[in-house]
Amino acid sequence: MSKEKTVRPTIDVDSLRSEIRDNSIRVIDVRKEDEYKQNHIPNAVNLPLANLLSDDTPERAVKLFQSLGIDDETSVAIYDDTFGALSSRVAWTLEYLGHNDVSLLDVTYGQWKSLGLENDNKTPSVDSKTHSVNLQPQIIASADYLEEAKEKDGVILLDNRERLNFLEQHIPGAMNIPYRTLAAPEKILRPKNEMKRLFENRGISPNSEIITYCGSVGTLSGLAFYALKSINMPNVKLYVRSFKEWKNLEKPTSKQEDADYWDLSAE
Repeated sequence: MSKEKTVRPTIDVDSLRSEIRDNSIRVIDVRKEDEYKQNHIPNAVNLPLANLLSDDTPERAVKLFQSLGIDDETSVAIYDDTFGALSSRVAWTLEYLGHNDVSLLDVTYGQWKSLGLENDNKTPSVDSKTHSVNLQPQIIASADYLEEAKEKDGVILLDNRERLNFLEQHIPGAMNIPYRTLAAPEKILRPKNEMKRLFENRGISPNSEIITYCGSVGTLSGLAFYALKSINMPNVKLYVRSFKEWKNLEKPTSKQEDADYWDLSAE
């Protein structure tokens, strides 16, 4: 029987380097293939986000992860060079399949390189594994679910797009926390004490049910999902198809009046 692993939303540089040396972790680089081939973190495998999103049904997604040598017991760390948004979407997908031992590297690849850390251009050979599918409905929200839930007390809808996009048009009742406010200068996410204060100041408590969304595919809101997870918020869902689907379904939207100014109230 395997020992219980500590779930960690992010993994720091020193821990990842140690686990790479021990060969005890599968590292996924979600950048484009040509970027990956130039250089990457040693032993990392490549899963470009566009490859996953071309068909992210559970049936296909699990096959992709299996082909990367991931089974139910594999520790996984994921990184990108896009402030953690792309890696968040891939990590969330793996979690939705029922895999809880997945972490975001807490720096981007650009930051990794700026620290002078090792990289190479070799593509590791990995054996395919078998991974079960145990979907986690408590971390996903559909449009219909969101439409009903957002009217309830204790449910908070978070729009993680740029402030001006939010002011122009958003799902009624949503609160805007732009993705840029979640980051620290040298890390993809703020320290826990700052993150707690950020959400507490907006009336978001551990008792809240929080649904995050962004523009189209759940990347910016995926980052918010992990920001909330980093401070142990227990009830967070991702509206994966986000505002693009909401508009295509011709569901109601709101526009902020007097939206011709730069509102910094979310900073």
